[in-house]
Amino acid sequence: MLSPSLTARLHRTFLWLSVAALLLTGAGAPVAAQEGGAGQPASASSQQGDEFLAEDKLTIGSVLDVNLTRSFATLPLYRGTHDGTSVWYVITDVSDERLAEDLGLNFAPRLANIANGCPGCAQEVVSTEPVLGRGEVTFADTVDFSPARILVPGPGVGFPPLSGQPGAVAGMNYSPFVRVGSSDVVYNAPIVATGDGPFDVIEHTNTHDRLMGIDTEALTADLLFVRAFSHGRDIFYLTFDASTPLQAVQERGTFTPVLGQSPFANASDHPDGARSAIFTFVNGQTGPASPPAQGGGHVVEDGLLAETANLENVGLLEALRAGGDAHNVLDSFPTLDDPTLAALYSPLWDLRVGVWSADAVAAGENVAQTDANEIRQLAADGTVASPGGVPLGSANIVISCPVLGFADEAPDAPQDEPAAAEGVAPANNPATS
Repeated sequence: MLSPSLTARLHRTFLWLSVAALLLTGAGAPVAAQEGGAGQPASASSQQGDEFLAEDKLTIGSVLDVNLTRSFATLPLYRGTHDGTSVWYVITDVSDERLAEDLGLNFAPRLANIANGCPGCAQEVVSTEPVLGRGEVTFADTVDFSPARILVPGPGVGFPPLSGQPGAVAGMNYSPFVRVGSSDVVYNAPIVATGDGPFDVIEHTNTHDRLMGIDTEALTADLLFVRAFSHGRDIFYLTFDASTPLQAVQERGTFTPVLGQSPFANASDHPDGARSAIFTFVNGQTGPASPPAQGGGHVVEDGLLAETANLENVGLLEALRAGGDAHNVLDSFPTLDDPTLAALYSPLWDLRVGVWSADAVAAGENVAQTDANEIRQLAADGTVASPGGVPLGSANIVISCPVLGFADEAPDAPQDEPAAAEGVAPANNPATS
């Protein structure tokens, strides 16, 4: 059997040869089928002139393509079941290094800690094969994608929102992080669609709010990615779940409350934890491009966050391509030169919400930041704090965001020294970061 990473490379080659053949015969680019019927899966398509991310800039080697023009990544799709109903999932990370290499996934060793104090944070699945995705898989629970996603912007730039309703809600026994039986190996394997079609990739009544296309014959899923920063570099990540309802709305993700119990808040570099820090801002600058814009107001106003994401919403796709994502800052990345720091990468992110001081805003200093330690230095001198003026630290909001790749140069090292200004960990936490 070919490994998924080799299969992905062969699939990419086949796709390019097919496009070349179409151009030579004058057939033109294929048209996307937005809503699949029986025998006609809903799938995204690339158009002539679209820009793609080079393969050597991917961190998930099994990814088939990353369309930079329309902001979606094409991943291998897998079928499972729950109570006899089809569920469709992707795999992005795994806690075992050999499997990460064999399967073309991000190596995230600290995922093995996710059930530490939170047994429900790792869903146990039944599989006919010990490696996830290679056999028939039965999930313990699933996701309800039927609710309408609603975000009501606040006054001014729209952030914080007045209210919201998640477009997807996890079942009580669902987590995107799974282990096969009693195995110690933990995968990040979020469900992105349910049923056997037709699949709604316009209003997302049976699909994830970031699923732009799905093909259950070719077994591919097209997912809207996010542009962000890490260690001074432009990077890309996917996002699937959040532990609070409003954050799930903002992520266009699944509300999965159990993740809020995962280990640990304020412990980004603790070896027994599973969370890494991610930084966002409430009152960064707005405008179409980042830098200088960054944060909640920027993504609501300039990234059209209240709108539904699909390939028909050209205005939304253009806004994101121009820089409309929140451009959050990731504290860890698997490409870092120091293996100890690289091993801190986790797709489970502990959210820090930064508020610029009034003086910084008045002076126009609230510009986009690109490195976690530089933000910590700003917190240490009082320029940035958590809401309410308390020291910058965990909001105890957890989001599942596997990294996808980088734009130009790989993140290789922190751009500044760390600063101990992230608040105080809860009493049941073993450490702070």
